[in-house]
Amino acid sequence: MHALFVGQTYIDVTFLTDEIPTGDEKTVARDYAISFGGNAVTAAFACAKLGLPPDLLTSIADDWLGRMFIDMAAKYGISVHHRKVAESSLSFIMPHGGKRAIVRCRDDHYLHPVPPLNLQGCRALHLDGHQADAAMHYAKACREAGILTSLDGGGLRSNTHELLEFIDVAIVAERLCEQMNLTPVEMLGYLKGRGCKIGGVTLGERGLVWYDETGQEGVLPALDVPSEKVVDTNGAGDIFHGSYVYSAMARPELPWRDHFIFARGASSHAIQHLGNEASLPTADDIARVQALFPEKALSASGFSDVKTNLAKAG
Repeated sequence: MHALFVGQTYIDVTFLTDEIPTGDEKTVARDYAISFGGNAVTAAFACAKLGLPPDLLTSIADDWLGRMFIDMAAKYGISVHHRKVAESSLSFIMPHGGKRAIVRCRDDHYLHPVPPLNLQGCRALHLDGHQADAAMHYAKACREAGILTSLDGGGLRSNTHELLEFIDVAIVAERLCEQMNLTPVEMLGYLKGRGCKIGGVTLGERGLVWYDETGQEGVLPALDVPSEKVVDTNGAGDIFHGSYVYSAMARPELPWRDHFIFARGASSHAIQHLGNEASLPTADDIARVQALFPEKALSASGFSDVKTNLAKAG
């Protein structure tokens, strides 16, 4: 086992159209993609695509969507540990103008308890907060074993505060800041207070505000991908997470800034493609994006206030 990812499986149906019909209307999409979905799940596929297929503990139903997902995972060499549910979960995603609208159909009523897994050889654990019992169980086990623990904090969950005590790398979304009524800079302080060695807040096209191994806070601007090249932003954050976990395992001697720069290139590649599978980058794809697009200027990317607040906090 290279790494263990824990999350909720979705099958994503992503389509390009300008509007959703209502009532007794119809429309025809310009394009569509069907792929695996879910935060930690997509991160696991990104890690596998880059060369280190992880184990994945996730929801699986005994239906045709579940069997389709198992085939997808096998294609990438991912070992799937089933947490049985009655029905597969679906996401319907409409990207538009750099944003995305999502309708989710989710079954997260797990029919069996957390399965015991052998963590021998495991170097990293990545969680997205789904399967709260499994997340807590394996976060504690990995912390005790000295295994790197990572959290995608996309939103506030019942055990977020408790779980963070066992997380080494916590990269959260701006949405979590809003839910907790914290600014991104205040969120960094909160993550430090929970004992997270590395912490950050992703701000979409405005990049990442974060602190490093020494506690030094800073900003990592996004790459300046032209808006006309942006096709689908859904899943780009998940690919960011999967890519930094891969980088940390493949190049443990590097500082975390380098892992995040690598992951930034991965997410910048992802937003130029439709659907999660087409968005997965290779190392060559990441190098190509890094060479092609410069960083956004901080003053132009909305970071001036963050920089000021970081300076005050320091």
